[in-house]
Amino acid sequence: MNVIYDMLAGFSVAATPENLLYCTIGVTLGTIIGLLPGLGSSTGVALLLPLTLGLPPLTAMILLAGIYYGAQYGGTISSVLVATPGEASSVPTVLDGYKMARAGRGGAALAIAAIASFIAGTISILFLTGLLAPLARVALRFGPPETFALMLFGIISVVGLSGGNLAKGFAMAAAGIAISTIGIDAMTGTARFTFGIAPLLDGVDFLYVVIGLFAVNEVLKAVGIGQPEPIRARFRDMMVTREELRRSWGPIARGGLLGFFFGILPGAGATLASFFAYDVERRIARKKGIIFGTGQVEGVAGPEAANNSSVNGSFIPTLALGIPGSATTAILLGGFLLFGIQPGPLLIKEQPDLVWGLIASFYIGNILLLLLNLPLAPVFASLLRFRYCFLYPGILVISVLGAYSLENEMFGIWVVIGSAAIGLALTSYDFPASPFILALVLGDPLEKSLVQSSAMGEGSLAVLVQRPISLVLLLLTLASVVVPPLLERRGRRLLRDEQTSPADAN
Repeated sequence: MNVIYDMLAGFSVAATPENLLYCTIGVTLGTIIGLLPGLGSSTGVALLLPLTLGLPPLTAMILLAGIYYGAQYGGTISSVLVATPGEASSVPTVLDGYKMARAGRGGAALAIAAIASFIAGTISILFLTGLLAPLARVALRFGPPETFALMLFGIISVVGLSGGNLAKGFAMAAAGIAISTIGIDAMTGTARFTFGIAPLLDGVDFLYVVIGLFAVNEVLKAVGIGQPEPIRARFRDMMVTREELRRSWGPIARGGLLGFFFGILPGAGATLASFFAYDVERRIARKKGIIFGTGQVEGVAGPEAANNSSVNGSFIPTLALGIPGSATTAILLGGFLLFGIQPGPLLIKEQPDLVWGLIASFYIGNILLLLLNLPLAPVFASLLRFRYCFLYPGILVISVLGAYSLENEMFGIWVVIGSAAIGLALTSYDFPASPFILALVLGDPLEKSLVQSSAMGEGSLAVLVQRPISLVLLLLTLASVVVPPLLERRGRRLLRDEQTSPADAN
């Protein structure tokens, strides 16, 4: 009953005319940002975060969260119509969605994606509403050792679950922690790694880094990519057949549950959720004689349900524990900190209107996205014909102005330019950005909790393994590093066995 009362109070705050307006703006901008190749939710949130600093905290967070989950819808449009996903999580949708569009069913694919996202999003918001407060109550029992272990688990699990080269992931995480130590040491009051540069006494603002690393860097990478010609989506093509709906219910339910689970895991995020959901549906369809990659509606419904559901799931660790569930929620966490708000177990108790108002806005935003995307998907799709040579310079100008507006100093612009240049070089060699951003945001509280843990142990860090919760979290941290490579190796071995068995049979 308390949750119901809390949600009613949240709706009373989120449903004010101002918040409704900014929620509508957020989901609309998110859809546009998501459908434009080279951008994405991380870029959109990083780009617009400086512009929200004059807004009330709740209104700003409603706007930014709307951009986050709106981008998931937008990424579907470019995936289906031009086979170029605006979001990494929309990559699986390309495999069957684009084939449906080539067969004249692009409108139906967009409609199925919107319906799947709405249903799975609604289910995941209900789970978010029910699980947030109990998890926060458990987290209230955390002391400095548990906090350190939890933050370490968040950073390391991003490295382990993001795939690719683990050494590169650890290098990026270490770089993020190193940069977070620049400035005045809060424990001793001494300057560290400032090299006599006065602006560095306040540290390196994460917002400068994310603007350069995401907004500017993504534009620079997209400059060399040609603009594909989209397949037209017409209003009369948005009708979905009864057979397509019947085949979609199972994938929507499974994708929604899988997406929420992956969203809770720090570092897993929408991308892993959508790929996993697609693989599950592919295996189920294969038993029915259905071949994926040929324009099957299940290949659109499952991944789209998963990526939208995972967005809501990622807010559970972000709000209840202060541990971002994805790169975009890491930027949102930094936004909370800019407003002087510390996400974590005390947030629900100290600022319930903000927490429940934000969650209530998810319900509202999900409905707005369905109303926007079912009738207006062809209108959004027409934006894909807008010339990128006019779009990207505007993004660069907004990035520079946003960086300058934070402190009205040129130093911020130089940090943005440096971050973009370094990020372009690193991402060209497949160095992941997510561990770096997460480590940059969590580096300072990680250090403080480590120092406090050392003080509790009278100079010994044995206290970290002497307390049950912190020990379990440290073991999970170890497992997040060891298990993914083992599973990947096992998968390669099984694939090799399947490929060699027919030859042996002959």
